[in-house]
Amino acid sequence: MSVGLGIGARGDLQQAQGTPHLNVKQHRFITRARKKVTAMKYFKCLKPNLDPKPFLDEIASIDGAWDMSTGRQDKIKVQREAKAIPIRGLRKSAIGDRARRDVHESRWTTGSQPFVKVREFLEQFAEEQDSILGRAKIVALPAGKRVYPHIDRGDYYRVRNRYHFVLRSTDGSWMKAGDEEVRMKEGELWWFDNDQMHEAMNDGDQDRIHIIFDMLPAHRAEEVFGTAA
Repeated sequence: MSVGLGIGARGDLQQAQGTPHLNVKQHRFITRARKKVTAMKYFKCLKPNLDPKPFLDEIASIDGAWDMSTGRQDKIKVQREAKAIPIRGLRKSAIGDRARRDVHESRWTTGSQPFVKVREFLEQFAEEQDSILGRAKIVALPAGKRVYPHIDRGDYYRVRNRYHFVLRSTDGSWMKAGDEEVRMKEGELWWFDNDQMHEAMNDGDQDRIHIIFDMLPAHRAEEVFGTAA
């Protein structure tokens, strides 16, 4: 999977670049860090300074939000330790004789209606990236839990880009894809290549909360949906 998106370098690295009072050792450290970030194949930080508070407040305002669906824990073995709030899901009427991982059609879930800010954010980002929204969910990974190594296989995932918007992560969210590792910080929006073997772990002391979603680049719509797109 590949993306044609501008890469937002980490804000701290941007600020440090060219700062005159840094000593030689500090300059070398910053240079190495910048090369590591910009050279990554499977991770790209697209937005480093989004405000997660409105989304966290919205989640907290909805009683029983995390109890609406347990399908992620019950049906997906590698993600059995995570909790999720479905925001967009596959369109069941379109499944036919296909496996769920091959179904391209998606829709807003009934339970997503109270999540006005989350839906607005997804719609705005999709428009900004000239892309079509796919499936989306808010995911909480409790302290000490993990998402086990796996690859997202199927026609649906093959043509889409995967994004993580970090709402809460006290120590940063550790993730690995292929041979690369990152620690995503609160307020950062990342693309990563879920065609690679990937995993995640929460080594902090609070739930790690992300909005995780997929988008189809608009130029691939006809390929996926036919001329009706």
